[in-house]
Amino acid sequence: MLDIKAAGLCHSDVGFLEEDDYPLPAPPPVTLGHEVAGVIAEIGEGVEGWSVGDRVGIANIGDSVPGIMRDGGFTYKITARPDVLLRMPDALSFEQAALAADAGATAHHAVIAVGQAGPGVKIGILGFGGLGQIGTRIAALAGADVYVAEIKEETWPLAIAFGAIKVVKDITELADEQLDVIVDFAGFGTTTAAAIETVRVGGRVVQAGMAKKQATISIWTMIMNQVSLIPTLGGTMEDLKAVYDHMASGRLTPKITTISFAEIPEGLARLSQGTADGRLVARIGD
Repeated sequence: MLDIKAAGLCHSDVGFLEEDDYPLPAPPPVTLGHEVAGVIAEIGEGVEGWSVGDRVGIANIGDSVPGIMRDGGFTYKITARPDVLLRMPDALSFEQAALAADAGATAHHAVIAVGQAGPGVKIGILGFGGLGQIGTRIAALAGADVYVAEIKEETWPLAIAFGAIKVVKDITELADEQLDVIVDFAGFGTTTAAAIETVRVGGRVVQAGMAKKQATISIWTMIMNQVSLIPTLGGTMEDLKAVYDHMASGRLTPKITTISFAEIPEGLARLSQGTADGRLVARIGD
């Protein structure tokens, strides 16, 4: 049993609440909240390697993801299997650990494991929201040449600070850069189509965002330019650990807006309206 200290808010939570075609795997009623960090308060019989008082995050892996497959983190206590717990470094805050569970691990997996960002790789990040911020910084830390497409110009200075070489409004403005891979964190359908048109011949488009359920894309361009469209979902324990390490070292500092437990409904409304500033994380408990 964990005492929850922080729980992140995600656009998926809004989808579960508002969209008929965004069903929860678990039958309702379900407590939402799939970005969870806290302190071990009780240990079950036969569990070894953990102690009461350990600071941990819950990895969104396996068949028991909180807030999606069972009750989640928008409450005060939660159970978790030992194999999905990850010990938090001392320098990591509960807010950072919570958002790392989904936004962090998902972005890391999309950029590193699937996008294969590294030295000599030219990577486009489409969307500089919560995941895009993390993806941009992780790609830069990996040594890739990073280009960002984001419609909100007020975020451009942060994208440059996070390591972007160039920032534009529309991904198609980067066609001359001959990008090896584009990671679409926006997922509006039109962004997917534009990424396919923009990436170099033989390049890859990694689909991480899902703001829209459908997209109309050019099969002609995909075939003639030999473009690969690769979906990605979530991350692994290794992705989460890498994000913890980056955050604890200070190399990765995504923008976090901390709210109270009572402000979770308001926070979800802000996400729905597109007015949230940074990644929203609720501080729970003391």
